[in-house]
Amino acid sequence: MKASSALHLSMVFLMLWLFASPALAQNGDQILDGIGETGLVARYIFKGDIKDWSRNNLHATYKNGAASFVKDKQFGEVVMLPGQKNASISLPEGTLSDMESISISCWVYLPAGKGGGYLFDFGTDSNRHFYLSMDKAGWTSGLKSGRYKVSVENNQALEPGHWQHLVVVADMAAKSFQAYLNGEPAGHPGQLSGDLTGFLDNLSGDARLHIGSSINQDNSPLAARLHDFRIYRIALTSQQVGAIYTGALNGEHQSRVNQHKMEDDLPRFAKGQPELYNQYLTGVEDVSVTTQAGDLPRLPSYVKGTYRKDIEGPLVRVIWPTPTDNSQAAKAGTYTLTGQVPGTELHPKAHIHVVDSKAIPAPALSLVPFGLDKVRLDADRNGHPTKFIENRDKFITVLAKTDPNSFLYMFRHAFGRPQPAGAEPLGVWDSKDCKLRGHATGHYLSALAQAYASTGYDPALQAIFRQKMTYMVEVLDTLAGLSGRPVKAGSAYQADPVLVPVGPGKSDYNSDLSDTGIRHDYWNWGVGFISAYPPDQFIMLEKGAKYGTQPDQIWAPYYTLHKILAGLLEVYKVTGNKKALHIAKAMGDWVYDRLSKLPQQTLIKMWNTYIAGEYGGMNDVMAGLYEVTGEKKYLKTAQLFDNIRVFYGDSTHSGGLAKNVDLFRGLHANQHIPQIVGSIETYRATGDPDYYKIADNFWYKAVNDYMYSIGGVAGARNPANAECFISQPSTLYENGFSAGGQNETCATYNMLKLTDDLFMFGQDAALMDYYERALYNDILASVAENSPANTYHIPLRPASRKQFGNADMTGFTCCNGTALESSTKLQNSIYFKGKDNQSLYVNLYIPSTLDWADKQIKVVQSTSFPYEDQTDLTIQGKGNFDLYVRVPGWAKKGFTIKINGKVQQLKATPGTYVKLSRSWKDGDRVTLIMPFQFHLDPVMDQPNIASLFYGPVLLAAQETEPRTQWRDITLDPDDLGKDIKGDPRKLRFEIGGVQFKPFYDSYERYSVYLNVHLQPKAQ
Repeated sequence: MKASSALHLSMVFLMLWLFASPALAQNGDQILDGIGETGLVARYIFKGDIKDWSRNNLHATYKNGAASFVKDKQFGEVVMLPGQKNASISLPEGTLSDMESISISCWVYLPAGKGGGYLFDFGTDSNRHFYLSMDKAGWTSGLKSGRYKVSVENNQALEPGHWQHLVVVADMAAKSFQAYLNGEPAGHPGQLSGDLTGFLDNLSGDARLHIGSSINQDNSPLAARLHDFRIYRIALTSQQVGAIYTGALNGEHQSRVNQHKMEDDLPRFAKGQPELYNQYLTGVEDVSVTTQAGDLPRLPSYVKGTYRKDIEGPLVRVIWPTPTDNSQAAKAGTYTLTGQVPGTELHPKAHIHVVDSKAIPAPALSLVPFGLDKVRLDADRNGHPTKFIENRDKFITVLAKTDPNSFLYMFRHAFGRPQPAGAEPLGVWDSKDCKLRGHATGHYLSALAQAYASTGYDPALQAIFRQKMTYMVEVLDTLAGLSGRPVKAGSAYQADPVLVPVGPGKSDYNSDLSDTGIRHDYWNWGVGFISAYPPDQFIMLEKGAKYGTQPDQIWAPYYTLHKILAGLLEVYKVTGNKKALHIAKAMGDWVYDRLSKLPQQTLIKMWNTYIAGEYGGMNDVMAGLYEVTGEKKYLKTAQLFDNIRVFYGDSTHSGGLAKNVDLFRGLHANQHIPQIVGSIETYRATGDPDYYKIADNFWYKAVNDYMYSIGGVAGARNPANAECFISQPSTLYENGFSAGGQNETCATYNMLKLTDDLFMFGQDAALMDYYERALYNDILASVAENSPANTYHIPLRPASRKQFGNADMTGFTCCNGTALESSTKLQNSIYFKGKDNQSLYVNLYIPSTLDWADKQIKVVQSTSFPYEDQTDLTIQGKGNFDLYVRVPGWAKKGFTIKINGKVQQLKATPGTYVKLSRSWKDGDRVTLIMPFQFHLDPVMDQPNIASLFYGPVLLAAQETEPRTQWRDITLDPDDLGKDIKGDPRKLRFEIGGVQFKPFYDSYERYSVYLNVHLQPKAQ
């Protein structure tokens, strides 16, 4: 089928039906002029300084003395460039890293009588640069790379004495080069040729990045006033450009989460066209579901369909209504819901039977994990290192070389302590001005503990990690011991966390962390306080502060604290370091003292404030602290972090996830997933079934209604924020695939934690099917080929590229931090054991050795999976236990079990576990054979857009240049692999001359989603 501007008829029906309820918004501003912040690289407002106002801390420098600022009627205060030699603004190296496209936006005021000059010039020399210059005859923006040159010219000079808004957009995928003046297109668009991504990559290295002069600073310095210079890593649309322009004129830059229409820039498809197997459907079964009064029913996402006689099709994806309240199920009775099969006129019914509510026991903990020291990753059957070993070793090698003083730098800075000789601070989100600094330190502690536990194969390496852990804890313990205590006998201090005063010489709490603005009066911070910044951000959150970079704004203080406490607790669990536990307990006391004094409505507001109120898994770590210590105040503290609105709907607990009501649509994904992880941990500690229901209901909805094929979530176009869940469930094509990226990697890290936790309470194979999908196709795929650099987002639009960062572990985003943890515990979910020590679950087919010390048994798993479709489990030792092996949901061609070479006559249904009970003898060998086949994973609301899998492995088309259209492939519905050439032993395939390989092996351009056509081949 061909792309078209017309919307699918059934899609229109679906959207009208789904959008009956407005998308949900969080309290707090999050979108700048309707553009999600992940698309924003840097923003220089020039209001009294040349700092970057974005979260990336790419602060500029002035090349000739100090920048000059003047008062301005339109914008208050702006920078004034004098038009003198060497008088320009320089941006830091790396500002333009990880760019697929680029957009520049700036307000310019030319004084009368001045001829102009270069607004900006980014490049290495006059043969390789990206620029905008102006003179009395007009202005020109261009991009030159060797012999290649493209430009947009405007023959009308900028009017002096007036503010003018200029925007330049280089869209590499659309191969267009466009300029805008005052919100309108200007000049004739240029046409880009080929893939110029390499050009942008070069601008991230040794290039000079100048505002107000050319890269040859002797040439045409600019005399002008400038305001709000922005750099985006996305190609701004005309609508977005207009929003920036009108927003500035109206004095409105910030906008609420769901007040802006999404950018409708994905290919659209013809009306009334059923796609993939839906074109062969003749009917879909109705379903009957029973639920308790007050709980919305859990409806099946896939329903049995009836196909033409010559077609054997899969289960049918049905999109059901998703109300934001539970009024339909409020009392006993029956009602009917009508579903939609995208692209068809089929409307299956769900008959809902509501019964009186009664107490149903939630599942008890039945499994426990093995310690990381009990599972060793092995080479494959042929002696080759697996992808798991390769990625682990990339991280372990660099981690061993890190300097703990870099991770302690900002803690010492906060407490006014001297730095050791040679200590260098971290960058990115741990730089001096960043309000999230210290977050990487928590990840670092966790990774050190995990690396220590995992490297028993190398005692020297293990000793390095123990030494680093011990040093980190000693320093943090010393600093924490200063808080809330007098500097000397008789001097003033404040031990009570509730009574922390305003900093010396200040009129109010603020988050200024500069050398001149930060407070160092640690004796007033309350006993036990530890962080890489003073307590102000915590207190400001209680008083309603919002997310941002200014002194009266904050950035997620409890998020950072969770990382620190989790790291300390992990160190204690692995090594028994009592000082680590002491620090965690003391800071836990500090948190309890403050939060326990706040009204519930204040807490509700705090935890529903965008980013500022993001607390990571504070409920998780506090419940964990309770389990370790038995002190109930830590459990009470965990429950103070209940997100009442999302968990329960309101303070009366009338709805929310506890009642299977989805109120997280449109919200920030990784702000909320860790809260759900904390919910299951709180269930473990309390036994309150609502906490289990919250976690279980969330997981089901996230995986069925919000997940991309690689296992990740988020990436919304509506709301316009790549870090948010889409605004309406099951509308991934309509509202997802953000230009700013999808699949924030740390969100997947947390989804896997949640999956593990749920599996220990209920052994649903769907949980481990998801775990396998996300582990292979997201976590493994997020790491660079030759270093531990890793992704923030993993983009899935046509011909995307992964952008990797933090190869040397000196500058962490959130996802760089979780990657440090993910890749030091890759073996953690291969096996689980029964709580009673009488059963063993084999969940993942990865070469490994399990030391089940309690049973004096070892299990050696030998395989080259997924380069072969079988695995061997060899028992070393003897004893009675139940062995459960997972039959993957994708194993539709059979699953054979052999014990010592003899085939077992057992029912092995895809998506279940098979139980093998016997008295095991030393040397017993279990062989599992699961033939792979090709299968598709369509986007739920646009099923022709689908990913191709071979067994558990997602196959990505290898692309050579950017593109805006989905790649077309045609397959046979009777046998998808009929026309696919290649070698399954190498996982290298070809379709229509295009190469396909595993996504985890794709380091250049790729297409994960394809426009798939099914066409039966003549017999």
